Amino acid sequence: MKKITIWASVLIVFLAFVPSKLFAANSKVGTTAYSFLKIDVSARSTAMGGAFVGLSDDESALYFNPAGLIQIEQRSFFTTYNNYLTDIQSGFLGYVHPYSENTRLGASIYYFNYGSFTQTDSLGNVLGTFGAADFALALSFVRSLNSQISFGATGKFIYEKIESYSSDALALDLGVIHISKDTRTRFGLVGQNLGVQLKGFTKSHKDDLPTAVKAGMSHQMRELPLTVALDAAKPFDNDVFFNLGGEFTALKPLYLRVGWSSFGKNSKTDSDKDNWAGFAAGFGVTWRAYRFDYAYSSYADLGGVHKISISGGI
Repeated sequence: MKKITIWASVLIVFLAFVPSKLFAANSKVGTTAYSFLKIDVSARSTAMGGAFVGLSDDESALYFNPAGLIQIEQRSFFTTYNNYLTDIQSGFLGYVHPYSENTRLGASIYYFNYGSFTQTDSLGNVLGTFGAADFALALSFVRSLNSQISFGATGKFIYEKIESYSSDALALDLGVIHISKDTRTRFGLVGQNLGVQLKGFTKSHKDDLPTAVKAGMSHQMRELPLTVALDAAKPFDNDVFFNLGGEFTALKPLYLRVGWSSFGKNSKTDSDKDNWAGFAAGFGVTWRAYRFDYAYSSYADLGGVHKISISGGI
């Protein structure tokens, strides 16, 4: 319990040193480009409410906190299919390579396909159809300072296209993770999507990237077969939000998960379904060197999202 208190205090101190003006209602809500980069890529983490920055102990650390990849000890793959809102389709494919005892390399691709839209003129006459899509290519590098502290970086090339218009950008994720000597407690810190848009949809305008600073902690209970995780996140284009999740491990190879994110308040519409906004649940099953994960998350009246992930050694 003493260690949990210490790490909770570290998280509070981190938040205290974030400039106070960043906690105010943000006038830039919804103004950044490449919003798909904000959407979780892992069924396991989604079921835990998105609380994964301080855990990051599987291949999805490629997205959450590259420093966590140091915990991957064999060549591994990770892939996700996400049936998102309004039938938007997305996926993520990643690979982690243990280059040496204290170095990990990774590569990933993340895509969003928004489907087909009807194109009309100013009078409403149908002209045809057009599509829209996003994708990001990324390379990760992780190095451990010692058995407890590791640093990681992920460089990204981001591309977006709508009809005949396109834009692209370069971004960087920088992360650190600290693992306690007994490996039951972890603390993580990451800055995501630090970068610049190279080309906007028009020559005269460029958008900001969805930059965010996140801190998280996780703890594996000694008395219970339960891992709990807590994240605090500050997007530069939105308000602070918190993620809380748990993973119940007593039924191995079956894992049960539940989570909640305060970001769910943005989905509320004063309807009967508002109480479920931000909640998520799911499960995972391991077989030999592979794991299958499923998650369902609620967006109130907007609907629910199903997500499936598969990972394992190569």
